[in-house]
Amino acid sequence: MLPSIESIKQQRLKINMTQKDLANLVGVSTSMINQIESGRSAPSYNTAKRIFEVLASKESEASAHNAGELCSQKIVKLKPTNTLGEAMVKMDKEKISQIPIFDGNDAVGVITDSGIIGHMSDGVSKKIRIEDIMEPAPPIVENETPASTLAPLIKYSKCILVRKGTKIIGIITGADVLKMVE
Repeated sequence: MLPSIESIKQQRLKINMTQKDLANLVGVSTSMINQIESGRSAPSYNTAKRIFEVLASKESEASAHNAGELCSQKIVKLKPTNTLGEAMVKMDKEKISQIPIFDGNDAVGVITDSGIIGHMSDGVSKKIRIEDIMEPAPPIVENETPASTLAPLIKYSKCILVRKGTKIIGIITGADVLKMVE
């Protein structure tokens, strides 16, 4: 199944490609690309497929960075047995808004500033163990994951862990993804 035809112009502009460049790579006229983008003409399935293949290929070329290059290798961690109070102190000291929770080498959850605020407003004691209030573990991606795929993930998770093989080697936060678009 192909993406929506209406998304062609947006995808093309996202990678700074002209209609002429796209037309040349797809093997159609610039006028045809213009008509497709404006909704005046519907492409054949094969033409639409070729357009999306070209856009995807050019987008991956434009996104030369990968998760391993963007991640911070300093991962502040806590254990499930740490307390909410300990998490608050560590977050304040490190000036961070989330901390992944590890049981040995396995990421088992995350504690976030927004999660802490929610629990504190519910009257939860600072002595409660993190394992009782932590959120699910953040997504884990391979270090070679293209940077272009990280923004949608960070939208739904406060952080992303990066692994190489079986070892977690870094963490990516919203601030890291923002640096990518500078």
